[in-house]
Amino acid sequence: MPSGSAPPVDAAERVVRAEYPRILATLIRVTGDVDTAQDAVQEAVLRALQTWPRDGVPDEPRAWLTVVARRCAIDGIRRDAARDRKEGEAMWLLDDEPPPPPDSVVRDDLLRLVFTCCHPTLSMDAQVALSLRTLGGLSTTEVARALLVPEATMAKRLTRAKQKIRQAGIPYRVPPDDELPRRLAGVLSTVYLMFNEGYAAGSGDDVLRPQLVDEALRLGELLYDLMPDEASVTGLLALMLLHDSRRDTRAHDDGSVVLLADQDRARWNAEEIRRGVELVGEALRRTPNEPDPYAVQAAIAACHALAPTYGDTDWSAIISWYDVLLTVQGTPVARLARAAAVAERDGAEAGLMCMDGIHGLDDYPWFHASKAELLTRLGRPDDAADAAERAASLGLNASHLRYITRSR
Repeated sequence: MPSGSAPPVDAAERVVRAEYPRILATLIRVTGDVDTAQDAVQEAVLRALQTWPRDGVPDEPRAWLTVVARRCAIDGIRRDAARDRKEGEAMWLLDDEPPPPPDSVVRDDLLRLVFTCCHPTLSMDAQVALSLRTLGGLSTTEVARALLVPEATMAKRLTRAKQKIRQAGIPYRVPPDDELPRRLAGVLSTVYLMFNEGYAAGSGDDVLRPQLVDEALRLGELLYDLMPDEASVTGLLALMLLHDSRRDTRAHDDGSVVLLADQDRARWNAEEIRRGVELVGEALRRTPNEPDPYAVQAAIAACHALAPTYGDTDWSAIISWYDVLLTVQGTPVARLARAAAVAERDGAEAGLMCMDGIHGLDDYPWFHASKAELLTRLGRPDDAADAAERAASLGLNASHLRYITRSR
């Protein structure tokens, strides 16, 4: 039943965005077909956006959307040319509850489908891209930005991945438990990039996309419960908790960004920090000889979380951790983060010199935003303006763009 007075359209849209991934995962499990599920959920979403602003958001919006999506799937199946076979499939969709999932240690629909998308016959990038686009709710543009490739390239990559699945007859079926470890790397990367897009929104007006952060944290907790002895799982959960501990201090009331140096550390979530630091130690103890990228990044986050003030930050320790990270994950983004740390310890000129040696980030808006900030510190407003313009052209988040152009 509707609750309260009729909400505005944007309230309905927020609810739909928050619930969409898990509803889609459930429909994929129920129908066994991604295209059918996506069409059905999209139809349910359209009906919600038409009726909820007028009638109010239901008390159980996910249940409402799931029921409507299932009925849309039934209608679609009934319209299929192979009526005799499909009609039988539609009958069990009419049940109040979908059939129980096959026996598996992974009981959550969304997490199960992330494991399913991370099929070993696909490349790692294709696994992650397919998971983020299909189940993470990210647009093709956002997936392309997360994986540092042009949007057109990503669109082709997603199309090829789907074609490969169809042509090879790969079923959307949850893998047996003994296959889960082989797919873990893709799953962790998916969850991590989902969290990143939520924690530091790459585009739009908002600093944060809380629904993505919450979903990534939920999946991280489920993975830790499932695989508590995996250092990567422990490290990823620690990393997300430590970053999330700053959530409430990262934006002003008007939505403008608050940088780390200016955040009120008294408002950081002490319990998330305590647990995150504990998990960091756990992950590092499990990897004494071969560093784990997530554990190392969590150690860096712990350095920030444990510093009483920004001025007390141990930048030398952070740079040392980045040097360790680069031995196992020498990505351009990791090098950019290290350059930012060098700028804090040794000055903007030193940081800019480090940035000048980084290749592969010309289409990455945060690279140009960072450059604009360092150029501003060096008193080079024209060069800073050029860098800021480049960041803007690549779709930098509006709040961060306002910050780097604050003096112009």
